[in-house]
Amino acid sequence: MKICLVSGTNRPGSQTRRVAKLYQSHFEALGHHVDFLDLVELPEELFRPEAYEKKPAGFSRFSQAVLGSKGLVIVSPEYNGSFPGVLKMFIDMLPFPESFEKRPVAFVGLAAGQWGALRPVEQLQAVFGYRNAHIFPERIFLPRVDSLLDQDGKITHPVISGLIQSQIRNFCDFAARL
Repeated sequence: MKICLVSGTNRPGSQTRRVAKLYQSHFEALGHHVDFLDLVELPEELFRPEAYEKKPAGFSRFSQAVLGSKGLVIVSPEYNGSFPGVLKMFIDMLPFPESFEKRPVAFVGLAAGQWGALRPVEQLQAVFGYRNAHIFPERIFLPRVDSLLDQDGKITHPVISGLIQSQIRNFCDFAARL
């Protein structure tokens, strides 16, 4: 199955990217193809006003990855009680309505604070629900993410590691059934 995995920030060297890479390795270990989208790689032209009318050529690989996927996984940090503006821009620039219409979507939130991006994930669920995506109900929240990852980007907490693996397996079943 083809999964599109979005690292939901353009902050260089982010923990979000490390967590998304961890997810990628788990999906690939189960035999799934992953299109990894790192928002740090979005073309600068996307942020110009004229991009609303005509998308820059460099954005094509991003939209094609979403459109060609059987399921979408969004990994989002918490920035000021919400998800990053660049993630909203990415969502807004994708083709409407086909990008999310009836597409299975799972969410992973991470934060330096104690709630693990609960608010941003709930906000993202509202956005994707509005766009008629099939929201996978099993969400992962990674609080105090700096203390959860070792130098190799692996989760050090066995319970959280198990929850991540369960979410991935169950999301694959969910997406395959739709």
